[in-house]
Amino acid sequence: MARILGIDPGSQRTGVGIIDVDATGRTVHVHHQPLMLLGEGDFAGRLKRLLLGLAAIIEEYRPDEVAIEQVFMSRNPDSALKLGQARGAAISAVVLRDLPVHEYAATEIKLAVVGKGGADKVQVQHMVGVMLNLKGKLQADAADALAVAITHAHVRATAQRLGVGTRVAWGRK
Repeated sequence: MARILGIDPGSQRTGVGIIDVDATGRTVHVHHQPLMLLGEGDFAGRLKRLLLGLAAIIEEYRPDEVAIEQVFMSRNPDSALKLGQARGAAISAVVLRDLPVHEYAATEIKLAVVGKGGADKVQVQHMVGVMLNLKGKLQADAADALAVAITHAHVRATAQRLGVGTRVAWGRK
C-alpha cells in the first residue's frame, strides 16, 4: 500500500488530495482540502502559507509519493508567472522532505480520470467522486488534486504490472 499526495498548485488556492493505493491500483480516499492562500498579505506571504501548509499536511499524513499538475500556458503572463512560483513552492515543500515527485499535464489527468483530455472541471469533479465513492459536491481545487493523485495511482499500477518506470508506462513522457 502506498500513500499518494496530489497537488493542484494555485496562487490563490492550492488543491490537496491524498489517497491510498494498493499494488493493483485500487484507490481509497484519505483526505482532501483546498489550501486557502489569499488573506496572507503580499504574494510572498501566500507562498509562505503554501510551504507551511504543505509541510503540515506532509507531516500529518506521511505520503510516500507526490504527483503535481504541470503548469499550462496562460494568456496572462503575470498569472502564469505566479502559478509557476506557487508550483515551485509546492515542489520545494515536497523535495525538502525527500519525497519523489511525478508531474502530469492537465490533459493527461483529464484523460486518465474522465477518458478525454478536453473534459471540463465538472466532469473531473464527478468522476473523482465516483472513483473514490465520495458523496456531495467536491471543491474544484481539491477535486483536481485528487484527480492528479488518481492519475499517478493508475500510471504507477501499470508501471508495476509491466515492470517499468512510470515515465515509460505513461508512454508520452
